[in-house]
Amino acid sequence: MPSYAPPTKDMMFVLQDVLDVKNCDIPGYQDLDEEFVSSVLNESGKLAENVLAPLNASGDAEGCHLANGIVRTPKGFKDAFDQVKAGRWPSLDCDPDYGGQGMPFVIASAVTEMFSSANMAFSMFQGLTHGAYSAIWAHGSDELKQKYLPKMTNCDWTGTMNLTEPHCGTDLGQMRTKAIAQSDGSFKITGQKIFISAGDHDMAENVIHLVLAKIADGPEGIKGVSLFIVPKFMVNDDGSLGQRNGLSVGKLEEKMGIHANPTCVMNYDGATGFLVGKEHKGMRAMFTMMNEARVGVGVQGYSQAETAYQNALAYSKDRLQGRDVTGVKNLDGPADPLIVHPDIRRNLMEQKSFIEGARAFTFWGAQLIDRAHRLQDNDAEGLISLMTPVIKGFLTDKGFDMCVQAQQVFGGHGYIEEWGMSQFARDARITMIYEGANGIQGLDLVGRKLGLDGGKHIMAFFDLVRGFVKESKDFDDVLSEGFLEPLKKANNDLQTATMYFMQNGIKTPNNALAGSNDFMHMFGHVCLGLMWARMAKASIQALKNGKSDAAFYETKIATGLYYMKRQLPATTLHLVRIQSGANPVMALEAANF
Repeated sequence: MPSYAPPTKDMMFVLQDVLDVKNCDIPGYQDLDEEFVSSVLNESGKLAENVLAPLNASGDAEGCHLANGIVRTPKGFKDAFDQVKAGRWPSLDCDPDYGGQGMPFVIASAVTEMFSSANMAFSMFQGLTHGAYSAIWAHGSDELKQKYLPKMTNCDWTGTMNLTEPHCGTDLGQMRTKAIAQSDGSFKITGQKIFISAGDHDMAENVIHLVLAKIADGPEGIKGVSLFIVPKFMVNDDGSLGQRNGLSVGKLEEKMGIHANPTCVMNYDGATGFLVGKEHKGMRAMFTMMNEARVGVGVQGYSQAETAYQNALAYSKDRLQGRDVTGVKNLDGPADPLIVHPDIRRNLMEQKSFIEGARAFTFWGAQLIDRAHRLQDNDAEGLISLMTPVIKGFLTDKGFDMCVQAQQVFGGHGYIEEWGMSQFARDARITMIYEGANGIQGLDLVGRKLGLDGGKHIMAFFDLVRGFVKESKDFDDVLSEGFLEPLKKANNDLQTATMYFMQNGIKTPNNALAGSNDFMHMFGHVCLGLMWARMAKASIQALKNGKSDAAFYETKIATGLYYMKRQLPATTLHLVRIQSGANPVMALEAANF
């Protein structure tokens, strides 16, 4: 059975050495001293390692079952969920006014990573609830907040998001679910939603569905969409549960992965719903949930790569195959361990350098979210809005790739369910699809985010990279030659691609759209290059200061150099593809495929 060890040391390095959270000016960060952060990570890590991870394989094998209208989760899940709630882990960054602990989002993100690495299907229950909580908190009336949030904060009640219908996914303007106003201010919701993760289960008293629907006689298309709270059980004025609402689970989908999280077809048959926000402004409210979810899915992408890498690394040190071409290393054995071979080293270094860069990138993104929310910093809001499709799209594309790489280390055993590597690849695969398929992320990045506020935020990113290079150029020769020079080259590629879109995107939109996926990946590489440069600088500074555990910092620098030399040059390839325009992509008529 695969194992999982929380990477708390690396998390502490990113939070303390790189992001310097304890000295940050964001409200609440003054409490993030090393002892406190270490305590939070160690305790949540124990829960992930000892409670959640042992249920990952068994939950995958057993799956969820629909019986008599109720979804039953795998053996052990209810007890584990109770332990998560007892530790108040779902409430970490929630509003204290509704029972939350008020911690920064960056700490919650670190905990989310560990829970997701240990058991992605399980962690989705609380992740979806947090997203629903956030949408209600941001857009709901005081009455709705008081009624629902105290129970959702710590997952006594869980939440979902209901967007997709059988005939429409991304194109929500085709939605058919209807909402009919009632005299008491409520609405009757009728329609069918599909692909509803955690749509029903036996681990919470109530499930609070956030449902997109069109109010009768409203505007056509996406402008007519509104958002509603539709609870599984009605909630009385005193907070107690009343009668069952008019909704049901039609069936559970049979899926490639995340077997232990029920993906439901939800039927709404005149169910009572309550408007969240204003009529016909449902997409604005839902995007609060979706944007948070997209960052969370980015975490899922690299978190699966993390646990897959840990197991591949252990296997490479244990499995004896062939001899080192430079000389026998295992004198007493019939062969040398896999890890002596250069191609295995390449494989492992690709995983390691991606995962550690992705972690730093995501934590930095979480810090920007904290800055935006806690300081009402519009520049931080714009920057994280720009990078959200990159976090979601790039980290999940590459996260899945890294799970496959880890599987490859095992050879034939990687294809056998007994070893567990298949599950990591199967579970990671959905991250590239849900919360907006990655093709949509690229289109969102190029079609909407680049031009946001007149291109202010992409220019701010370029300035940020240039500023870091300028302030660090005389810091150390290893940093300058090994990190800053490759970063400058990659950033120039990104700027050139941006100019190409600006010059060609309006008059020939397909030129921009055909290059959107390449641009998303190029942007992701530059972001990870920036993170590796920052991590290298922090590591060099630690060595100069004589910090203990020099091997940790030397390893960090060597891993970063691998990324800068072997991965970051991909920006040149992506630029060539972008500049080829739409003609190679659109050359064939549909009938000729």
